[in-house]
Formats: sequence, structure tokens, C-alpha cells
Amino acid sequence: MPEDTATMEPPAAASPQRPATPPAPSSRPRKTRRTGKRKLTISERIEAYFSKLSTKNNFWHRFCSMIWLPYAFRSGIKIKKIDSNTFTAVLPFRRFNRNWYNAMAGAALLGNCEIAGGSFVFGFVGADYTVVCKRLEYSFKRPCFGPAIYRITPQEDVQALVDAGGEFNVTLDLSIYQAISKPGGKEKLVGKSVTTFHVTPKSLHRARKARKAAAEQQLKQEQQSQQQA
Repeated sequence: MPEDTATMEPPAAASPQRPATPPAPSSRPRKTRRTGKRKLTISERIEAYFSKLSTKNNFWHRFCSMIWLPYAFRSGIKIKKIDSNTFTAVLPFRRFNRNWYNAMAGAALLGNCEIAGGSFVFGFVGADYTVVCKRLEYSFKRPCFGPAIYRITPQEDVQALVDAGGEFNVTLDLSIYQAISKPGGKEKLVGKSVTTFHVTPKSLHRARKARKAAAEQQLKQEQQSQQQA
């Protein structure tokens, strides 16, 4: 019988492999985590932390006052936030605040206007701003023989000024009353105050400081180049 012979074809030559081409770069820009904001230093972060803590409640307010505002700590003034737009402050009738005639000292009534008004403004702007008293007027109406209550009313819309950004001035009207000491009694108006505060973002302070340092460095380099010439 004839044998069936299988025909063997020669193996095909292997085609040369082409080098892999890198993928085309995407036209969409990559997202980066850099936001352009300067990272706060440790001291700045600590300052912001305690600034927020000082407005949390009266305990932390007194604790921070003991370190950074000893006059407010000794006077014992207490800040109370009634709602988002209403603040009151109570100055106790203690020996530290009284004068020789056993009445509330005028310096205590006047000085605590800054503390009460500054706490009111700080409650709006928060820890990212500095609040500095720019102008303070006080009119004495009658002696105060008991705890003093400060009622604060702003002349401007503070929240609108904060939302606008930048630095600004805010003026507060403060009415100071003697607290009711007997049942059925009435509060007595003992004084009125008009206080103006200047509010500046801390980022603006840092930007000014950086510009000043850059200008001093440039001036120093120019002086060195002149000396070498």
C-alpha cells in the first residue's frame, strides 16, 4: 500500500517585533495638590488654635485671658453670645473693679468696653483676623453700684464686611447698665460708649511682611554690588 506522506511546510520566518510606542500625552492637565497658599508655621497654627479656643466658652476665655490678657482675667468680665448677632458682657462688682467710694471704677467701665467690643467683633471674623481698637469714647451718666452689663450694637453689617474681604473698620455702640439688684427693680443706664475697631486678615499681614523682607534683601544686594564695584 502506498504510504501517505504528510507534506511538511517550512516554518515562517518570525516577523521582527516593533518597539512599543509610548502613549500620547493626554491633553488634559494633571491635577496637582498645590493650591498656591503658603503653609502656616507652627507658631501661626498654635496662635490660630488658641484664638478659636478662646471663643468656645467662658472657661477657655478666662484661661487664655490669664496668659495673654491679664487685665480681663483680673476684672472677671464674662462674654455671653445670645445669638449670631447679639452679644452681652457682664462685669462683676468685685474689689478689683471698685474705687475708693465703693462704686465701679471709671477705668474699669471704660477699659472693659474694648474687651467686650473686641470679643463681639472677634466672634464674627474668627481666628484668621486681627482686631485692634482704633478709637474709644465713653460718656458717664451715673455711678454704678453693682455688676455692669454691656449691650453691643454694631453700626455696620459686620458679616457683609467680612464677606467682602480685605481690611475694614467697624464701629460699635455700647450701652452699659447697672444690673438689677432687687426684685422688681429696673436696670440703670450708667454710660454709653462708641468704639471703632480696625480688622485685618492675618494673610495680609504675612504678605506685607514678605514684601518688606524682599525689599530689604534687594536693597542689601544693591549695596553689596555697589561696594564691589
